[in-house]
Amino acid sequence: MLHIPLLRGGKPYRSMNVATLNHVRTGEPVAEVSLANSGLISRDLRNVKQHQQRLQEIPVREILEICRKAATLFGEADLPIDPVAGTTQSYDDYLKQLSSTTGMPLALCRINAEKIRFVMQNMERVLGGLTRGVDVEVLDRGFVDQDDRLLSYIREADSLGAVLPSNSPGVHSLWIPALAMKVPLVIKPGGLEPWSPFRIGQALVAAGLPAEAFGFYPTDHNGASQILLSTDRSMIFGDKGTVASWVDDPRVQIHGPGWSKVVFGADRAPHWREHLDLVSISVAENGGRACLNSSGIWMPSHGRELAEALAERLAAIPARDLDDPEARLAAFPVPEVARRISEYVDTQLQIPGAVDLTAKLRPEGRVAEVGGCTFLLPTVIWLDDPTHPLAETELLFPFATVAEVPQDELIEGIKETLVVTALTGDRAFQQELMQARNIDRLNLAEVPTSRISWDQPHEGNLFEHLYRQRAFQNAVPA
Repeated sequence: MLHIPLLRGGKPYRSMNVATLNHVRTGEPVAEVSLANSGLISRDLRNVKQHQQRLQEIPVREILEICRKAATLFGEADLPIDPVAGTTQSYDDYLKQLSSTTGMPLALCRINAEKIRFVMQNMERVLGGLTRGVDVEVLDRGFVDQDDRLLSYIREADSLGAVLPSNSPGVHSLWIPALAMKVPLVIKPGGLEPWSPFRIGQALVAAGLPAEAFGFYPTDHNGASQILLSTDRSMIFGDKGTVASWVDDPRVQIHGPGWSKVVFGADRAPHWREHLDLVSISVAENGGRACLNSSGIWMPSHGRELAEALAERLAAIPARDLDDPEARLAAFPVPEVARRISEYVDTQLQIPGAVDLTAKLRPEGRVAEVGGCTFLLPTVIWLDDPTHPLAETELLFPFATVAEVPQDELIEGIKETLVVTALTGDRAFQQELMQARNIDRLNLAEVPTSRISWDQPHEGNLFEHLYRQRAFQNAVPA
């Protein structure tokens, strides 16, 4: 059987303790993954300073070139998957294996893999966005003379720990820039998705990155906690319960639920039909699996009309076989999870003030069985009561609520929100949105919530997480 090892200081290691990854359709084993315990992780992390020094020796321009080469290798080359056994993985193998354990259709796997490749290919542009245009040479020298100003930054971490999810491969592009910032990585992959981070690491090493800069540690909850506790800076992805213990730790960057929204101003609400494509994409793109997907549409009027049209649009999206090039929904690797989510929604619908508009369009129900896999079909909920519990619900499939709220109550009503796409030409309302501290990313344009610009920060700025600016004066000889 295929085996995925740990990478300890860049060296493959087979553990006595392994986890088996099974195919979502057949239940047959796909691979074994070596697991690290917290003691092993703690011992290995004593060496991260040496790993960082090795990375520090490489000029940043050379690292950027390594990233560009790695982008090509990631999307084209046969790369090691079990270096000890000499087993390699082609790009097509990677996509098939990724789909087989996560339930993501092949078509969506390709789209997400392209996001990863794009970030490596365009790393200098990404760094420019994160540093707000500071010359990348600052990562070599610690300071730059830019626009007649001396700018100096000090690195705050010898390593970045990353506790990763399994829901969407594109999310892995968020931690790759740490290596270009000369900070080694300590990766805990999602339980069902070791494929993308492992292949990213192998592509970077094949392109010339020091192997010891990439640590790969599949592990359990205790091991994940050890990574977060033992690295100078870290990031964690997960639901509200997963991230709750770390929200007050400034060393940990939180990537939790997004509760992203599409918001209409009073001026655009009557013209909702012109924006229905944008709303549909925001809810359903990437199988609705990302924190960027809109889980709510808030508008001052015409809400029920939009909700019914959106329900009709999304109810037409069928569950398809994972190999179907037209597939747009992801399967649930554990069918019982899909059923429990559907039961949760139905239980919440018993509370007055909410109605499932998609239910009447498909009498067969929300759970679908296709090609041996279990899916949840898109669901649109109309809320008579914007304080209904489902207004603050985010789920791993295309799920959205629609509510009507007066414009002067919208910003406060949406609460903490990762992304808002605001459809309005009202300058005063736009200014209120600009000043809203509960909105992390703001689109004052026809941009779906699910689309991001890779040269913009995402849920916190990774450069500011790893570096801080300091006062600096340089004596220049006369």
